[in-house]
Amino acid sequence: MMKRNTPKISLYLFYCLIACCSFACGAEKPTVVVYASRDQLYAEPIFSEFERATGVRVQAVYDTGSTKTAGLTNRLLAEKDHPQADVYWNTEVVRTIVLKHSGVLASYQSPNAQGIPARYKDPEGYWTGFGARARVFIYNTQLLKASEVPKSIFELTQPQWRGKFVIGNPVLGTMAAHHTALFAILGDESARVFFRALADNQVRIVVGNTAVRDEVSQGEVPLGITDTSDVYEAIADGKPVAMSFPDQDGIGTLVIPNTIALIANSPHPEQARRFIDFMLRPETERILSESRSAQMPLHQGVVPAPNVRPVTEIVASDVDFEQIAQRLDEVCAFLTDLFIR
Repeated sequence: MMKRNTPKISLYLFYCLIACCSFACGAEKPTVVVYASRDQLYAEPIFSEFERATGVRVQAVYDTGSTKTAGLTNRLLAEKDHPQADVYWNTEVVRTIVLKHSGVLASYQSPNAQGIPARYKDPEGYWTGFGARARVFIYNTQLLKASEVPKSIFELTQPQWRGKFVIGNPVLGTMAAHHTALFAILGDESARVFFRALADNQVRIVVGNTAVRDEVSQGEVPLGITDTSDVYEAIADGKPVAMSFPDQDGIGTLVIPNTIALIANSPHPEQARRFIDFMLRPETERILSESRSAQMPLHQGVVPAPNVRPVTEIVASDVDFEQIAQRLDEVCAFLTDLFIR
C-alpha cells in the first residue's frame, strides 16, 4: 500500500513546492510606494502603464478632496524619521517646497526633466514640475456673456459682483498657493486691502475647487475662481460653463504645475527613481493633457490636446515659488482669520 501511494504523495509535494515558490516570488515583486494628491481617476491609468512597462508594482496612497494636498504633506512630515513613501506626486508646488525645507525630500535630477523650463523645477533637483493648471474664472454661460466676465480679479471688489462669485477654501491646495502669490506680487498691505474688500463684497466660500465648479455649473452663482482642470471637466460633462484667463493685460494668472519628488531615505529608492523618470516623460504629459482634467504640458515641444490652451499662450504671473512657500503659513493665518473663523 505504501509503495502504491508514494507517487501520489510525491506529486502532491511537488505541486506544494511550486505553489510556495510562486507565492515567494510574488511577494518579492519590486514595489514603489507613491503618495499622490492627484485624483485616483487620473493617476491609476498612469500607474498601471508604469507597472506594465517596468514590472514594478505601484502601491498608491491618495489624498482626499477635503484636505487638498495638506493631508499628505502633514503625513510626510509626521513620517520624516521613518519614511513609508518613496515618491510624492503633488498637484501643486508650494507644499512640496515646504517638504524640501523640512528635510523630507532627497535630490534627484531626472534626465527626463531636461525639456522642462527652469522656472518649473528646483535647481537642486528636489522637485520637478510637469502637467500644469492655471487659475481662471469659471462662468455660467446661461447667466453671463463672455463680454460681461471681469478682465481682472480686482474687479471682484466692485458692487456689481457683491455676493455673486465663489472661491474655494482660501487656505487649501491651489487656493492657498494663489492667494500667497498675490501677497508676493502686490505687497502685504495691498494684498490685505484686496482680500478684506473681497470679504466685504460677500464672496462665497466653499470647500474647494470642485465645489466652485459645481456652484457655477448649477447656476447658484454666475462666477467663480478655480483651476483650468475643473472647468475642462465641467465642459466635458456638458455643463453650461466656460473659462476666462484673468489679468492677461496685468499681473497675469498663476500657473501651477504638478510636482514629483523623491522622499529622503525612502524604502525603495531605485524603484522611486525609475518611477520619477517615467512620470517626467513627454508621453506622460501628453496623457494628462488628453485626460478630462486637461493638464497643460510643460515639456518644450509637447503639443497639448486640441481643446487645451498651451502654457506658452498664457500670461503667467511672475512669481518665485520659494518665496510663496516661505510665506504660506503666515498668509494662511491671515486668510483663516478673515474668511473662516
